[in-house]
Amino acid sequence: MLEFAPPPRAAEFGELISKRLEEVKSSGETRESVTIDWNGQPHHVEVIDLPLNGLYYNPGTHRIRAQRSHDTVRDAALEKDPWSAESQDYLAFLLQAEPADPNRRDAAFDKLKEDLEKFGQNDPGLVTRHGILVNGNTRAAALREIGAQSMRVGVLPESFTWVDINAVELSLQLREDHRRDYTYINRLLAMEEQAGLGRTPEAIAKEFRVQKRTYFQERWILGTIRDLIDRSKSGGGAALRLVDFENDQEKLKELHRLYEKLEPVDRDKAEVLKEWRLAAILLDFAKTDIRHIDETFFEKGYLEDNLPESLNTSGAAVQQDAVSVPGLGMSVPAASSAVSAARALNDQILRAKATARRSEAELPDGEKSRAQGIVDSAKSAFDTAIDAAGRDARVRKRQQLAPARLAEACADIDQCVVDLVQARASRSLDEEAFDEAVLKLRGSLRKLAQQAGRGLPHPGDGVAWLLAAVTVEGS
Repeated sequence: MLEFAPPPRAAEFGELISKRLEEVKSSGETRESVTIDWNGQPHHVEVIDLPLNGLYYNPGTHRIRAQRSHDTVRDAALEKDPWSAESQDYLAFLLQAEPADPNRRDAAFDKLKEDLEKFGQNDPGLVTRHGILVNGNTRAAALREIGAQSMRVGVLPESFTWVDINAVELSLQLREDHRRDYTYINRLLAMEEQAGLGRTPEAIAKEFRVQKRTYFQERWILGTIRDLIDRSKSGGGAALRLVDFENDQEKLKELHRLYEKLEPVDRDKAEVLKEWRLAAILLDFAKTDIRHIDETFFEKGYLEDNLPESLNTSGAAVQQDAVSVPGLGMSVPAASSAVSAARALNDQILRAKATARRSEAELPDGEKSRAQGIVDSAKSAFDTAIDAAGRDARVRKRQQLAPARLAEACADIDQCVVDLVQARASRSLDEEAFDEAVLKLRGSLRKLAQQAGRGLPHPGDGVAWLLAAVTVEGS
């Protein structure tokens, strides 16, 4: 849970808010309020008009929690002093940026800006008694860009703590009719935050309107991402960021499903495929390509056959001894050589990817080009391996297509037997139509026999029966 000291001039701005609230109450006019969910109960708060230049963006908002890692230097400065002009400018920059790539401006922000300019502010924001925006941060950024001087906001009770503030923001965001959802990583961070407050998985899953198993899947994914970020760190300070995984939601979910299926049966295979799939995600392969990294991919060794010597870690990896657990008098198996090799390969890709994304000014000469070379070599090897796996998968599919079609036809005939019995029992059978359908079946079986018998000097029992049946029927 992130907590921040009050901003400068908090007391002075709090007095202005109190005066505005008193003016609204004593005016005798129709009063506007906004409803929030607090401790499971609806709570109505008064809406007033406040000057935009006195409002602060919320440094703890879930909307851009992951995006703060875009610039580690500015994020560190924000952590130190969230109310400085530089920190508030950074928050404004992130609020108008594309979530998956903060270097680009978000088209949705420009659409919001145009809507506000044309129709004005429809829904009020929400602020604390210190003027910190709890809801409406993005709207405030857009209003400032169009030159607006004030903003309508509901005012939270003075007793609200940061725990209350975060809970209210979360409840507002998760309403089904809310216009703009949290990005994927920010939802994961919000779930983690709620778990840190001691809430049960059942309560969190209900709050986020997901099933309990989905909640545990999301926690596993966030843990995996954090592990990748830690492993990507190198001596030069380069590291991957949370925001780097914003577009990988479905790929990570498919990885979790595969891992959950394999881990109880063969943990080593599950770990190796997990590392390889994560590497493919880092290398920006499409979801349909990554699916080829499966049990067959592992068993046929597609990747090992295509890795360049500089990336082939299988020779260096050895089976490690069991790891003893201090104080318990027991030991647990260490990772196998195959798992160690897969992790070593992925570690190279992680560190190279983190280095390659840094600007030239932050790196010594040649370091970025060497890192990019590792990324390119790895991508080429994965591309060749995935292409080979895809070709073989298509061949297997063609090989299995005819038997699968015939199996479906058998199931239809079995169901036809049931339908025939029921139709005769109720005396509703259309015998003429049934007879025509049987004749079509005879024609289809003849064509099937002609093709099945070609090039088979020693047909199996099934094909031999089919050929004999058609021959007998023909005579």
